[in-house]
Amino acid sequence: MTTAGTAAATTRTWQWSALGVLAVLLLGAATRFLEQNVPSWFAGSGLAKAIEFPVYAIVLGLLGNAVLTAAGLRERLSGGFRTEFFIKTGLVLLGASINLKVIVTAAGPAIAQALVLISVVFLFTWWLGGRLGLDDRLRALLSSAVSICGVSAAIAAAGAVQAKREQLAYSASLVIAFALPSIFVLPALASLLGLSPEVAGAWIGGNIDTTAAVTAAGALAGEDALAIATIVKVTQNALIGVVVVALTAWFAFRVDRRPDAPRPGAGELWRRFPKFVLGFVAASVLATWYLTTVTAGHGKEVIGVANDLRTWFLILAFVSIGLEFRVASLREAGWRPVAVFAAATVVNVVVALALALALFSGFAVS
Repeated sequence: MTTAGTAAATTRTWQWSALGVLAVLLLGAATRFLEQNVPSWFAGSGLAKAIEFPVYAIVLGLLGNAVLTAAGLRERLSGGFRTEFFIKTGLVLLGASINLKVIVTAAGPAIAQALVLISVVFLFTWWLGGRLGLDDRLRALLSSAVSICGVSAAIAAAGAVQAKREQLAYSASLVIAFALPSIFVLPALASLLGLSPEVAGAWIGGNIDTTAAVTAAGALAGEDALAIATIVKVTQNALIGVVVVALTAWFAFRVDRRPDAPRPGAGELWRRFPKFVLGFVAASVLATWYLTTVTAGHGKEVIGVANDLRTWFLILAFVSIGLEFRVASLREAGWRPVAVFAAATVVNVVVALALALALFSGFAVS
């Protein structure tokens, strides 16, 4: 191909990629519209209020996928489906919502609960996934999602273990499917069991996999329960980085290492490590410092802007996942991931309740 021909092909590729980005943005805007308006359209429906943006984003992405595939345009536009960029940017912005000072000074029991709960549930899920023969990368995503903070943890783990996008979509779908009923079931069970607001909040925060769903369930359980649930969930969110470091090392030394290959060194670990996690930590440290320099009202306003940007980038990420989704990969996975996630959820419910009773009985929200 001549230089002129190469330049023309590059230009066409860039143009198709730009159109792909435009398609993602339009579907993202539609997602935001539905997220903000569906609850008011169905004001009497608790389910409408509980549905989170990943549901709308993935559904619209799948619909866009079907339309573009039928029109023969999906492959041409695929250069604009920047899933990895949107995900990493969104997770860096997630760090801004984590106030390390609050965790250290006000949540001693939450730290203990998070460490024990994440360890037990992650290891159980990993073990059961192995027993049922799941792919190691899918095991990592499911284990991270059910033990830490749902979709965000699955996204972070996907970067660490280089998982397929279909595996991430599968994991995200399971998180959403199990989180939605938990919003209503756990507050009802907490009332039935006569749990104190603090214990109920710790149980909800340690159990439900997504932050928005925790907020919804905590609000149903009461203001004191919501305060504890939020602290517990934020504490678990902060441990994403630790788990990602561990997964990076495990996959480098054990899963992906060939028997005849030399032992990976620090350089290999650094190459594999998802650098956006450093941005996540940096954003958390900067936000924590910033909140000590301004009034509470101003700090909440600024962090709110960061959270809104995070939501936008994650919306675009899930739209892109829907656009890139391939059914064949999910057919290969079958029923086993569902069984693993369901069993892990049961373990999470029981262990989280035991820890909440042990650590938060008699605890008072100050």
